[in-house]
Amino acid sequence: MYSILVSATFRREFLAIDPESQRRIRQALVLLGEDPFTSRPRVDIRPLQDTDPKKYRLRIGKFRIMYTVTEREVRVIEIFSRNRGYRL
Repeated sequence: MYSILVSATFRREFLAIDPESQRRIRQALVLLGEDPFTSRPRVDIRPLQDTDPKKYRLRIGKFRIMYTVTEREVRVIEIFSRNRGYRL
């Protein structure tokens, strides 16, 4: 099991999202803590290319969560709408 750490940026952006989406994101983060590398139903994970340290993307509906994995921790960097695109 991995512990989930969220950044201040993620927390601020998360609070601006509607309650139903927040619920779905919370559920996905719990599943992410079980295995942050493997994509499976309700957890669509993709590694992002050319990133150092290695970053991953978790897709939840129209939202994307960017995170890194260190030892037994998942560090959630930010959440954004798919319209915005990626800023690596």
